[in-house]
Amino acid sequence: MIGKFGEEIAVSFLRINGYLIVERNWRFKRAEIDIIAQKETTLIFVEVKYRSYDFFGAPEESIQETKESLIADAAAHFMEHKEWPGECRFDIISIIRDSTKTCEIRHFSDAFFPGINGGCN
Repeated sequence: MIGKFGEEIAVSFLRINGYLIVERNWRFKRAEIDIIAQKETTLIFVEVKYRSYDFFGAPEESIQETKESLIADAAAHFMEHKEWPGECRFDIISIIRDSTKTCEIRHFSDAFFPGINGGCN
């Protein structure tokens, strides 16, 4: 439930900034891609991390290499399935909502780069 709330904030943020939302919560095997968006000719695979505090570190710091690998594999499958001819990238949207219900949104473009096997064109 909390994760879905964070995804709604991220979707609104992306739309306001000119992104087209292509898919949400797209699953492949053990992986789920929170948001797949497009801006111009680039497909963007977005991982959303939402927290109500950063006591244990920033939300984006919780993404491990294993998660990146799963997202990359799912992204490769999505692009193959859709016959995507263009470029892609992997972004992170980090959201911290404080006690006053104010959200700090940080967008990390090109946040990680999967290896040759799961990469983009």
